[in-house]
This record gives sequence, C-alpha cells and structure tokens, in this order.
Amino acid sequence: MIIPLASVASGLLDFAISFVVLLLLMIYYGVGFTVNLLMVPVLVVLTSLLAVGIGMWMSALNVKYRDIRYALPFLIQLGLFATPIIYPSSIAPEKWRPLLALNPLTGQIEAYRAAFFGKEFDWFSLGVSVVITFGVLIYAALAFKRMERSFADLV
Repeated sequence: MIIPLASVASGLLDFAISFVVLLLLMIYYGVGFTVNLLMVPVLVVLTSLLAVGIGMWMSALNVKYRDIRYALPFLIQLGLFATPIIYPSSIAPEKWRPLLALNPLTGQIEAYRAAFFGKEFDWFSLGVSVVITFGVLIYAALAFKRMERSFADLV
C-alpha cells in the first residue's frame, strides 16, 4: 500500500508548487480571495483519498492482470471527458446532473471552482463525492489486502 501512497504524495508536492503559482496569478489578475478558500485543504485531502483508493485498486489489478497498464491511459482520458474539468457541470441538462454527480470527481472539481471563484458550493454533488470516495477507498483497501497474499506468486 505504500507504493500508491508514495505516488499520490509526489503528486501533492507538484500540486503545492502549482498552488503557490495559482495564488500569485490570482493576486496579479485581481481575483478576490473569499472565505471559500478555506475549503481547499479539505478538497485536497478528499481528492488525495480518491487517488489513493483508485491507485491501490489499479495497482492490485495490474499485478493480477498485466494488461491493465495498457487500458489505464484510455480510461484516464475517458474520465477527463466524463468529468466537468474543461466544462462546467451547469451546461448539462438539469435532469442529467444527478447522474453526472455519480462521478466522484464532479463534486470535487465543482467545489474547487466554488472555492477559488467565491461561488456557492453544490453540497449535494460534494456529498455524493465524499460518499463515493470513501466507498472506493474502503473497497480498494479491502481488495488490495485480499489480493496481496498472492502477489509474490504472480510476480
């Protein structure tokens, strides 16, 4: 379990440097700071927990099924378009938004937008994201522990 954790930790270092640059750019362009920025550490922890959960699950599957490493970049790219990263979730029709909220990154990305731009949080979407993130984390830890016994035999 340390290897997926180390991978996420190295990403957090990169994120910290980028975050400082973002704050400097926000000051330069006159984007006002709001109290919503206090939510950013919580969102970083939530995103990190989701990354650890998916990383543990994928690393366990990669040991058992070697072709996972070839499918993973495709799945990541598919996830990029399925997550409102390059578009806001507000452009989705109202009836499809609960379905879009089932993607755990949807609530987190929208919460980051709300935190940085002083908008109102979508608590429903963020709540769904928290529940799914902890579900993925618990499932991945249990699956990793169960598969861990056979890692030496498979490697």
